[in-house]
Amino acid sequence: MEDGSVLAAAPPQFGAEDAARIAAELFDVAGRASELGSERDQAFLLEDGGAGAVLKISNSGEDAALLDFEEAAIAHVAGVDPTLPVARPLAARASVDGHHVRLFELRHGHKGGPELDDAALRALAGVHARLCLALRSFFHPAAGRELLWDIRQAPRLRPLLEAIEDPDGRALAARTLAGFEQRVLPLWPRLRAQVVHGDFNLDNLLLDEHDRVSGILDFGDCCHTALAADLAVALASFLRGRPEADVFRAARVALDGYASRLPLEPLELELLGDLVAARLTAIVAISAWRRRRYPENSAYIGAWDEDSWRLLRLFDELGPETVARELGARGPATATPELARRRNEAAGALLSPLTYARPVHAVRAEGVWIHDADGSRLLDAYNNVPVVGHCHPRVTEAVVRQTRLLATNARYLYEPLVELSERLLATFPPEAGLDTVILVNSGSEANDLAWRLATGITGNARSLVTEHAYHGVSEATSAFSPEEWGDGAGPQHVVRIPPPGSGADLEAALAGLDGLAATFLDGSLMSDGIYTPSSAELRLLVERTHAAGGLYVADEVQAGHGRLGQLWSFARHGIRPDIVTLGKPMGNGYPVAALVTRRELAERFPYSGRTFSTFGGNPVAASAAVAVLDVLADEQLPTRAAAVGERLRAAIAALGKPDVRAVRGAGLLAGVQLASPELARSVADALREGDVLVGRTGPRDDVLKIRPPLVFSDEHAELLVAALGRILRD
Repeated sequence: MEDGSVLAAAPPQFGAEDAARIAAELFDVAGRASELGSERDQAFLLEDGGAGAVLKISNSGEDAALLDFEEAAIAHVAGVDPTLPVARPLAARASVDGHHVRLFELRHGHKGGPELDDAALRALAGVHARLCLALRSFFHPAAGRELLWDIRQAPRLRPLLEAIEDPDGRALAARTLAGFEQRVLPLWPRLRAQVVHGDFNLDNLLLDEHDRVSGILDFGDCCHTALAADLAVALASFLRGRPEADVFRAARVALDGYASRLPLEPLELELLGDLVAARLTAIVAISAWRRRRYPENSAYIGAWDEDSWRLLRLFDELGPETVARELGARGPATATPELARRRNEAAGALLSPLTYARPVHAVRAEGVWIHDADGSRLLDAYNNVPVVGHCHPRVTEAVVRQTRLLATNARYLYEPLVELSERLLATFPPEAGLDTVILVNSGSEANDLAWRLATGITGNARSLVTEHAYHGVSEATSAFSPEEWGDGAGPQHVVRIPPPGSGADLEAALAGLDGLAATFLDGSLMSDGIYTPSSAELRLLVERTHAAGGLYVADEVQAGHGRLGQLWSFARHGIRPDIVTLGKPMGNGYPVAALVTRRELAERFPYSGRTFSTFGGNPVAASAAVAVLDVLADEQLPTRAAAVGERLRAAIAALGKPDVRAVRGAGLLAGVQLASPELARSVADALREGDVLVGRTGPRDDVLKIRPPLVFSDEHAELLVAALGRILRD
């Protein structure tokens, strides 16, 4: 500790009468002065029969440039957010006996402590976030000051630890600093940083009769540091004096208030516990050192020591990972076997089994990559839900922004639902005549609603699907999903036909249809083994459906949103569906789906005007879906999918392996039929071991299903083909 620092220099020693005289002589404020507590300066309350004021006499070690910095920060905050109750200077700075003297406005209120309720905590933290936002565009040449109270300077506390008399306490403080140096310092450059108040604690806040902030005092610790470090200062103050069982609950309430204005980044949450512990260590270490130097001010200096030690011990006992989780960070991944065991116990026989012999334990994803808990990176050539890539920033930000604004239901009027509906309608061919959108939550719900429309409009009760189709999981749609039937016979009202494009005689299969309510066709024929139907076949299917009294439902849940090289698969065939259903990729992982039809049909539905889904079309889901449409257009993903997919299928076919019986598909969809289901299973597992994910499909599960996010490129396709070639060769 340098002797010239403000913490090392003795505080000024003016009495109340001196302060009254100085106020009168320098600032023309006449009245009674009474001393307020202060660590390294002196502060006096001036009562003059009017508004009053606060006189601050600075430590002799205080640099004038730092006072300029402090006053400029206050002025900046007052200009950016005038409603923040910062105590402002009332006059130009003066000097007395080598001390800087300033006059500040008097803010009224009381101090708060551990008795503050949740609403007050949340509000205080929200004000703190507003203060940080007001300061984020501010800078000053003195902002880079080296201040021992700045958590960034925690390693400089080591020489002070010898002043801690208790050996156990001294060892605890040393452990905390060692943890800070190990876990926080290497990551410090990644933390958001700006000029901050630096000491937003309950001693520097005044509260009104409702325990809301009425005064923000003392910018004396203002500095440029990590935003999370500034938050840690406040959090340490908010938690002191609270019962141990309430510490982390109260912390989370405060963090909610802060994040409502200024959301925290994952790394900030991960390190926040260490930052709070470092702040607590600074409190007890500096207190011990200063009490030894200035025993006459010991009571003020050590006012929060006992509670700081108690919190510090709690954090130490729990350990950094537990503390981080308690404060909202994601903890380390559970071991894969243990997580699989818990999954089985919690979900039991109701949940489908895991896909691969060695489960994929996904912890995060980006673009076409999924990161496993073991640290490996897996090429995702299977998941069609994140159509524009895992965690696309435009979609995730759309969800977050809308979540902060409004999340409600479609019985209220709001922009995202209407915008999404209009945007969808604009993407369909004009000749299709589609002009009515109902937003729901999933493809299953969309197909379920399509069935209700079809039966209600036609009065018929039979459906037509392909032999191994999949159209949903509801009671109605599972009946249209032979893939889910197992070995049992299907429902009597469901008629099955061979998949168009399979080479089977569709004309013969359609003979004798009558009393039909709806035909459902997945444009990718995904579950049937992935086929590419001809336009003639689909026109025949639509024609025979209508002749049998039914409606034609183009199920675009898997084929749509650009998968087959254009936005909607039916559009390439020039057919006119009565209903189009959308799902899976529509929100890039956020649950949203849609049914699109014509007004003339909707008005014939017995429940027209009464169709409603609580979450269907909610503004968050709609915002996600709009963002997906934007990304598809801006990044030209359907066109890219067509080109990459064609080269991918050609490269697989060029492997020339006898076990590859057929390569089918369109756009960025490939079905690779192998010699047997057993081979397909072993190849899929071997690809997973080689960090490439594909699925299986078809009536015999002998078709490798390759349907990656549409950001899949030639580079990724080459990795997949090389891995597949090695496995088939070996």
